[in-house]
Parts: sequence; C-alpha cells; structure tokens
Amino acid sequence: MLNILSAPPLFAGSGVLRARLAQLAAALAAGLPLYWVLGPQPVGWLAWLAPLPVLWLALRSSRRDAAWMTLLASVLGLSSNFSYFRLLMPMPAVLAVIAVKALLWLLVVLATRRLVLRYRAGWTVLAYPVLWVAIDTVMAALLPDGNWGSLAYSQADNLAVLQVAALAGVPGLLFLLCLAPSALALLLAGGRAYAPAAGATGVVLVAAFAGGGWRTHAAPAPAGPLAGLAVIDDFIGPATPPARAQAVWDQYARHVAQLAGQGARLVLLPEKIAVLAPAQADAVRQRFQALARHAGVWIILGIGVEEAAGRRNLAWLFAPDGAAPTSYQKHHLAPPERDFLAGSAYAVQPVAGLAMGLAICKDMHFAPLGQAYGAAGARVMLVPAWDFQLDGWMGARMTVVRGVENGYAVLRAAREGRLTVSDAHGRVLAEQASSAMPGSTLLAPLPAALPVATWAGWLGPLFGWLCVALALLFLGMGRRAVPAA
Repeated sequence: MLNILSAPPLFAGSGVLRARLAQLAAALAAGLPLYWVLGPQPVGWLAWLAPLPVLWLALRSSRRDAAWMTLLASVLGLSSNFSYFRLLMPMPAVLAVIAVKALLWLLVVLATRRLVLRYRAGWTVLAYPVLWVAIDTVMAALLPDGNWGSLAYSQADNLAVLQVAALAGVPGLLFLLCLAPSALALLLAGGRAYAPAAGATGVVLVAAFAGGGWRTHAAPAPAGPLAGLAVIDDFIGPATPPARAQAVWDQYARHVAQLAGQGARLVLLPEKIAVLAPAQADAVRQRFQALARHAGVWIILGIGVEEAAGRRNLAWLFAPDGAAPTSYQKHHLAPPERDFLAGSAYAVQPVAGLAMGLAICKDMHFAPLGQAYGAAGARVMLVPAWDFQLDGWMGARMTVVRGVENGYAVLRAAREGRLTVSDAHGRVLAEQASSAMPGSTLLAPLPAALPVATWAGWLGPLFGWLCVALALLFLGMGRRAVPAA
C-alpha cells in the first residue's frame, strides 16, 4: 500500500533542472482539462475528472511545489474565460478576476492537501467538495454576478444527475460533482486505505444517477398550447437610423403574426429590443397592444425606457384582450446596465391558462429570485434575455437549472444567444440559435404544467450554508503544521 506521507517525491532522482521541467509539464498537463470545463461552454463529462490531476499532484508533492503547480494549472484553466471577460471588462479587471479565481483554487487545493496529510482518514474526502460548495454559496449570496459560471452548471445537459438540483439545488449538485475527483485522487495517491471512502462515493453517485434517471423517465411529454419565440440580434440604439429601426420593429411584428398564424398562443421576444424615450416607448406599447388584440395572442416584449428618474429595463406582457400591459422591471443588472434602476416587484399571472412569471435574463441566474417565483405558484417562466454570444449556452442552462430547482418550465428568448424551451425536469425540448435580421423563430408546445415537487427551495440554502460552517471548521482543523511530503 502506498502511503501518502511516506511516498517518494514525485519527480526525484532526475536532477533539479529535469525535475523542474517535469513539474512544469505536469502542471500544464493538469491545467488542460480545467481549460475545457472552467469556461462559459464547459464539457460536461470532463468536469467529473478535470480536477483530479491537480489534486493528485498536490498530494504527491511538497507544499511549495503543490502551490505553484496548482496556481499555474488553475490560471491555464481559467484563461478559457479571457475572451468572454474582455467583452465585459477592461484588461486590468480581467486579469484581477482571473487572479482571484486562481487564488481560490490555490486555497481549496492546499487546504484539502493539508487536511488529508494531517489526518490520513477517509472523511477527508469531504474536504474538497465542502470547500468549493462553501465558496460557491458565499459568492452566490454576496457578489453582484452571483455564482455565474459555477462548475455545477456544467451538468445542465446531464439529465440524470441534474435532478439533484431539485433536491438540494446548485449546492447539492456541486458537492456531488466535486466529490468524485476528490475520492479518486485520495484513492490513487493513498491506495487501499481510502478504498472505503471511494466505495461510499461510488454508492452515492450510483444512487444519484439512478434516482435522477427514474425521475426523468417519469416526466410527462409536452402537452400544453403552442408557444412561439422570435429573436433578432440587431439592437435599436441612439445611433440606429430611423429606417433601420422601423425595419426591425416591422420584422418583429411579422414574426408575431406568423407564429400566431401557426397556432402559437403566446410569443416571447427578447430583452431590451430598444432603449427609448417615454414618447417613443409609448408608441411601441400601442402598436404591440393592438397587435396582441388583432392576432389573439399573448406577447412578451423587452424594452428599455429612459425616464427622468433613470433608465429602466422592462418586460411588457400584452394580453389578447388589448388591455394595458403588465410591466416587470429587471432586478439584477448586467455590467453594461450599471446606470439602470433595479426593480424589486414580481409578476405572476394566468397566461394561456397557466400561471406564468416574468423575469429578465440575469434575474434567473440567482436562486432566491427563482425560488420566489416557485413559491408564488409559477408553472412557467417567461424570460426575455440578451447574452454576449460566448455565454449563450451558460446563460440558457443556468436558467434551465432554476426550473429544475423550483419545478417550472422555462421559455427563454435571448439576443446573441439561444431560443430555448425547457421543462421542469430540465429537458431542453426545443432550441434554436439567434441571428441578425431577419432573425430566428421557434415554435414548440409548452411543457406539461403538472405540479413537480422539489425541496431545493429550503434544502439547497441549508446545505450550502452548512458547507460554509464545515469549511470554517476544516480550515481551523488544518492549521496545525504538516510534515513535509
């Protein structure tokens, strides 16, 4: 049996320079899998294994070597976000964000190493997942962007394991995802002494996959009325020529009429099609109010309005009876919207015979807002959105996860992103990439609106904050000196 504490140095016996080069190569090799899972378009299956090389190297190296190799591997992995971050932030901020995230990786890996080497017990398999869930929970609660890009969202297309989100939310899903590489790393570095911990991990994973598979197998087929989604990537801004702006609005009107003619009971348009002065916005309101009445269809339209008090990002819901629209104001603002006013009210009302809620893009990245709509009885969420091309998959799938956590279907129409229809079990029933003029459309039956039981609303936060408490305990337990590996 190989004992971690007594194992020979991983790169010993080949000279100092050769050993350093071997360590450098190993760190870069360990960072490559992270590159494919830490960005906005992660490879889902690889996320189960990507942290394994970093953990194994840390357990088989001295603390100093483990530190610089972990830092190098994590920077390489996080560099997959560079192009995306540059769309949103200046270069100094990009470098700062990557550096902070890399330091978090350093903290988690070194703390895990310290606990494993200090106690050499099977329970230390919990250190790595507990620490990451704790960090993710704090980020979700305190940062203006929440836990955007959490590794948990990499499993949004893995339907079986995704059902864990209905039980314990993103904290439960992330814990399970981090538990697997932790158990493998201990088993590979420590041998049979950690076989019971690895075996217990295997049982938990099998149970999660089997239970999730059973839950999705029992999910009903789509049985609701037809819904239409229409998106044109072109934005109507202050510099847009009036003729071009009119052409975009006319094309949206044609899409609505065509989708209604094909049987759609509601048509969802994207976020912030234009930012207009009140008089111009009122003209748009009157036009689509009349169109909803004429076509006999519900219309959801995203628009920005410049008022004396400030700018507001709104979603208008037009009813087929021609009544004044229901208005919802975005709660969580994206970086380019820092000068917009944030809303605080929720909107749930019957639409096409179903209780539907309104949210806008980034709102659905935050679990508390998603939970509030679940508690209010929403069976479907209508989400106008505007992505940044590179994050189209991530934005759509984070919203899918909110639906699984809270038991409702989601319709999301994103400019520079995707048009997506998903059910309460996370099945993406229809999806289409957005495009510039003349735009993209999608017609799909609404998912069945039967109540879907979930526990994530209370168990998710409870589990997340329990991991925060355990993480603090673990960090305190690991402060005692560790013999050199």
